[in-house]
Amino acid sequence: MYNMSAPPSDSPTLGSLLARRDLGLRAAGELDAATLATRVHGVHSSDLADPTPFLAEGLVLLTTGTQFLGADEDSPDFDAYVARLRGRGITALGFGTEVVREGIPRGLDAACRAHGLPLFEVPYRTPFIAVARANAQAIAAEEYARRSWALAAGRALSLAALRADGLAATLDELARQLGGWVGMFDAAGALTHEHPAASLDASTRDGLSAEVSALLRRGARAGSSLHIGSTPFHVQTLGRGGRLRGAIAVSAEVFDREARGVVTTAVAMAGLALEQRQTLAQATTALRAGLAEALLAGESTLVRRVSKPLWGPLGTGAITIALTDAEAARREDVLQWLESAVAARGGSLFFGRVDDGLLLAAPVGDAVFAELAAKLGVRVGVSAPATVDTAPAALSQARVARERASAGSVAAFAEVRGSLLSVLDDEHIGAIARAELEPLLRHDAQHATALVATLDAWLAADTAHEAAARALGVHRHTVRARLALTERVLGVDLSSFAVRAQLWLALRALD
Repeated sequence: MYNMSAPPSDSPTLGSLLARRDLGLRAAGELDAATLATRVHGVHSSDLADPTPFLAEGLVLLTTGTQFLGADEDSPDFDAYVARLRGRGITALGFGTEVVREGIPRGLDAACRAHGLPLFEVPYRTPFIAVARANAQAIAAEEYARRSWALAAGRALSLAALRADGLAATLDELARQLGGWVGMFDAAGALTHEHPAASLDASTRDGLSAEVSALLRRGARAGSSLHIGSTPFHVQTLGRGGRLRGAIAVSAEVFDREARGVVTTAVAMAGLALEQRQTLAQATTALRAGLAEALLAGESTLVRRVSKPLWGPLGTGAITIALTDAEAARREDVLQWLESAVAARGGSLFFGRVDDGLLLAAPVGDAVFAELAAKLGVRVGVSAPATVDTAPAALSQARVARERASAGSVAAFAEVRGSLLSVLDDEHIGAIARAELEPLLRHDAQHATALVATLDAWLAADTAHEAAARALGVHRHTVRARLALTERVLGVDLSSFAVRAQLWLALRALD
C-alpha cells in the first residue's frame, strides 16, 4: 500500500538529494524537516547573472559562481541574485566549489539565509550532470513505484469485488489502498457504508452529508473536491445523469494521476454493482409479484418450489396473511425493509405485490407485521390463522382488517369479525360473513347436511319451527335436530337475539 501522507525516502525531495552519499553534497546550514521534504521537480545549471527567464518553479539551480567574479563579499549583487531566484520559486541553490573559487562566497551565504533559500555545496569531484541524473532517477523510480502501486491496487479492488458483499469489500479495499477514509452515500445523501467505521466526527459527517446531498440534488454526474473543516474530500457521484444512485467520498491530502485512476476504477465498479443490484431488485420484485398471484390462484405447489432455493422453504404450519397500503409513501423503503427481514427469517416470511398493496405471509405469532407498521408507518391488516392453501380467503380477511387500521398500526381480522353490524355497508362484508358461517358450510359439504338452509329458513320464519319445516318440506322435529346441531357446530346459543341477528346478517351477505 502506498501512503500519500509520507513520501518514501527515495522520493525526489531536497532531503533525499542531499542524503546521496555518492554525490557528497553538503548543506550550508541547518535545514528543517519541511524544507528537506520539499519536492525537487528538476535540476538545472546556469552561471547567468539572471537565469530566471529560463527557469521553472520547483527547480534546484546549480552554479559555479562565474557571475560573481570581481564582486567583493559585501556586494549587493548577491542579495539581488538570490531575491530573483526566490521570487521565481527556486527550491534550492547548489554552489560548485573549487571551479572558479574555493568555498561558498560569504555574501551569497548571507543572502540565502536572509531570503530563506536553501544553499548547499557541490564538491569539485561531483559533476553537475550527476546531481541532475540522481534527481531524474528518483523521479523515474517514484513514477515506476506509483504505476506499480496503481496496478496492484487495481488487482486488489478486482479481487474484493468478487467477495460475497462485493460493493462493501471494494470500498473497504479502496480505503486501505489510499490510507484514508472512504464513505458511500445513497441517492438521498445518507451515509450507508464507511471505512474505517466511525472515524469521522459528527460535525464533519453532517457537513459532508449536506454537501453530498446538494451534489446529488443537481442530478448530474460530477466529481468535486471540497473541505469540511480541515479535512479534504474528493466526491464522485454514481449512476447516470438524471438517475444518480449515490456518491462515494474519499478523504486524502493529495490525488496524483495514479490515485485518481484507482479511485475512478473503484467508482466504476461501485456504479456497476449498484446498477446490477437495482436490476436484480426489480427482477426479484417482479418474481415476488408473480408468485403472489400464483398463491392467490391456488398454485401453492409452484410457489413452494420456486421460493425454496431463493429464500428458503415456506412454512408448513399455520400462517397469517397480511396486506399493507397499496400506495405507501415509502414503498421502496418498505420493500428494502422486507428484504432485510426475509434475509433474517428465511422462507418463513414471504411477500409480493398484489393489485392493492403488498401481500405478506408469516407464521402465526410472528411480530414482523407489528415491526413493519411501527417502523415504516404503514397500515397492516392481518387475517385469522390460515394455511398456504387457503391464502385467497385469508387475503380477503386481511383486506377487510386493513381498512380499519390506522397509519403505523396493525388491525386483526379477529377483532373485526365480531362487529358485523358496523360494516353492513362495507363492500368486504362477504368475507366476514363467509368466515362466520364457515363451520356450517364445511359441515354441510362434508356430511351432506342442510344446516345453512335450515338456519336460513328458520330465521326467515321468525324462528317458527312449523313454518320452517313446511318451507323445507321436512318434519318439525328434523328442524329442531338440525338447529341443535347448528348450535354445537357454531358454538352459539340460538335463543340469543344478538346471535340470531348476527347470523341473519351473515346469511344475507352470503347471498
